[in-house]
Amino acid sequence: MNGGPRVRYEKKDHVAYVTLDRPEVLNAMDLRTHEELAAVWDDVEADDEVRVAVLTGAGDRAFSVGQDLKERARLSGDGAPPTTFGSRGQPGWPRLTERFTLSKPVLARVDGYALGGGFELALACDLIVASDRAVFGLPEVRLGLVPGAGGAFRLPRQLPLKLAMGHLLTGRRLSAATALRFGLVNEVVPAERLDDAVAEWTGDLIRAAPLSVRAIKEAVLTSLDLPLEDAFTASYVWEERRRRSLDADEGPRAFAEKREPVWRGL
Repeated sequence: MNGGPRVRYEKKDHVAYVTLDRPEVLNAMDLRTHEELAAVWDDVEADDEVRVAVLTGAGDRAFSVGQDLKERARLSGDGAPPTTFGSRGQPGWPRLTERFTLSKPVLARVDGYALGGGFELALACDLIVASDRAVFGLPEVRLGLVPGAGGAFRLPRQLPLKLAMGHLLTGRRLSAATALRFGLVNEVVPAERLDDAVAEWTGDLIRAAPLSVRAIKEAVLTSLDLPLEDAFTASYVWEERRRRSLDADEGPRAFAEKREPVWRGL
């Protein structure tokens, strides 16, 4: 269990597939996992052939149950300081939960448990497609911990406040059906249809103009805390690139010529 890679990384047809690969411990994340993930996210951002990333967990029992608590206990026993909010100074920083400038969309494919840091990873993704047996939760309060990888900050932004507080302060779990009802996930399907549903979403994302996707993601996330008037006048790096790109002309031209656009991302 300790010798092999923690993360599988494959690229095909403009999609990067990132798989937490520790099914024997429900894809719990140790420090080495975070180191490997950091290299993956660096490559996702740098490779212009990649237009979308899919993050998932190996096996059918868990997306991820979060921090490897056995490793945490061992580190604490060796005198390592306790963790708190954020991962600055820790292996793999900036982790996805703090990688605020990742310009490409990340879709979480969730089957089974997404707990603790695993749920926080999913919350940091742009889209979540889940099986009907997915279970979400932040149990840190029951362990004398805090959801330090963004759960305490993102959940109240993505759920109604009272609902989020109920789950944060008790550690209660959230079913896939409830997550869908409140818009926390994009789609819930039977487990046997999960891969098909993910493929439908990635297909739509790939058909979209890559610079438009990046510009829209940046604009949305940058403007969330801005007054509406200020959002219109803020500076968006990827929008400037899109506006000056060949693709900005290609879309209308393809429409007028009644053909599929050929995106160059330039």
